Amino acid sequence: MQKQLFKKKFISNFSFLPTQSQIDAIEALSGFLSESGAQSLFILRGYAGTGKTTLMRSFVQTLYEFNIKTVLLAPTGRAAKVLSNYVGLPSYTIHKKIYRQSRFQDGFGSFNLNDNLHKNTIFIVDEASMISNESSGNSVFGTGRLLDDLISYVYGGDNCRLVLLGDTAQLPPVETSLSPALDKGELAGYASEVWETVLTDVLRQEENSGILANATKLREMLDQDEELSGFPIIDIDDYTDIRRISGGDLIEEINYCYDNYGLEETLIITRSNKRANLYNQGIRNTVLHKEEELAPGDFLLIVKNNYHWIKEHEEISFIANGDIARVIRIKKYHELYGLRFADITCELTDYRNVEIDTRVILDTIHSEGPGLNHEQQELFYSAVMEDYQDISVKRKRYEALRSDEFYNSLQIKFAYAMTCHKAQGGQWKAVFVDLGYFTEEHLSRDFLRWLYTAFTRATERLYLVNFPKEFFKY
Repeated sequence: MQKQLFKKKFISNFSFLPTQSQIDAIEALSGFLSESGAQSLFILRGYAGTGKTTLMRSFVQTLYEFNIKTVLLAPTGRAAKVLSNYVGLPSYTIHKKIYRQSRFQDGFGSFNLNDNLHKNTIFIVDEASMISNESSGNSVFGTGRLLDDLISYVYGGDNCRLVLLGDTAQLPPVETSLSPALDKGELAGYASEVWETVLTDVLRQEENSGILANATKLREMLDQDEELSGFPIIDIDDYTDIRRISGGDLIEEINYCYDNYGLEETLIITRSNKRANLYNQGIRNTVLHKEEELAPGDFLLIVKNNYHWIKEHEEISFIANGDIARVIRIKKYHELYGLRFADITCELTDYRNVEIDTRVILDTIHSEGPGLNHEQQELFYSAVMEDYQDISVKRKRYEALRSDEFYNSLQIKFAYAMTCHKAQGGQWKAVFVDLGYFTEEHLSRDFLRWLYTAFTRATERLYLVNFPKEFFKY
């Protein structure tokens, strides 16, 4: 393929003049397409407001015009939805694309790596900072190493290449210090060649955004090697899209956002599950005036992967940790095995008009951890297994357990407030960031990364709730 012709068309597909770092990225991507061989890889790092979205939209459009096939992927359903919206083409979760469910073995369902039947295709993966390569011993997906499996799948196809997009200033995967899918050194062992470029110039049309101005300041602090010296200063005086509010203003502002943006486009981000629980209960009681423990219209956050309830829905490979569901109706309550359950009909917000009948565990709504703790899970397991002691064959006993509807109940929390890791990959029009108790001892590079990730979840309005005065200039 002729590099200069592709580059010229790529630039013409921009709706405005590209920045210098976008021009550098266009040059690099055009070179990658025309000069790299099979099993090569491109890393595009783009910070908030630097035009990664615009660049990708133009890139995909240009690939289409040159009859080059693409597959768009993201780590979560919400991130895939965001990618689809800005590129204008279908995108899928990585798990849905690269894994297929195998037969039950010893009662445990598992997902094997799919065969990549694509040829001459560019795989584009957004939000790659979220992709872990830490082996999860109890994972039912492939090798348990998502990055390994993704690259193995892509390179299993004939002449397929991989483009990884992401923001290294965001939080890395849980319990890791870096994002391996955006690290050239980490990726060099996988690919025949690794290309990379970084978008750093903030777009001119984004210069009036207080959200992006402050996110950029945080990112620049992260880029510096020296230790932090004092609080990062947040500029709220020169902007209308970012506000500092006290607890006294909170209810009024949440009401305003629900009225103007809707429940689905408003989120509170907290630093702990315990704090998120307090917000969720307060919002339901004070703002939404819901007295029941669970009610139609409630938005739920799924906190553990589940494979049981989607057998009649081929378009959904599994209900994922981080998915959001809206309760349509509540049919029945149960109390069993030391836990409380509800039978509900719901729809996943990323799959409109698909009603799923399921069972949920009510106890996880209020737990301080992300779901049932280890002790609760063990007790639950033992109690359900008691019901199947009459089955003498161990394998069949496990099969009965794995198909038990109580044991397969969804673990849930309310989705009005959540931790930053849960919010990562999604965007909301209005975001409230709550630090909880915070002192100078809490300042660290990890905290800056947390704050940057929280700020960049907001697209139109950002509220800083009870932030200490040291964050602001006077």
